[in-house]
Amino acid sequence: MVEFLVLSVAVFISARLLDGVEIRSFMTALGVALGISLVNVIIKPILVILSLPVIILSLGLFILFINAALILLIDKFVDGLRIRSFSWALIFSLLISVISTGLNTLL
Repeated sequence: MVEFLVLSVAVFISARLLDGVEIRSFMTALGVALGISLVNVIIKPILVILSLPVIILSLGLFILFINAALILLIDKFVDGLRIRSFSWALIFSLLISVISTGLNTLL
């Protein structure tokens, strides 16, 4: 539960820091965190297995593009979240990772 709240805070802070990402409220951040959790459990493993050769050839960097694509998918389903482009989704996913790792380390 604590990790989920940390992820929600990371989503909220990341969206506030980036111009290309708009989030309506902290409740929206909770919805986005729920979407990220569900997508990471259900869809991401399938995409990673299907794109394993590309991931290996790119030395793992292709996972960043998978994360950005999944963030854009979440954008389609969560009201109150708006991401302007793929590049903003890529930066958003990186910033979420950095902030949530930092907060989890502090806790």
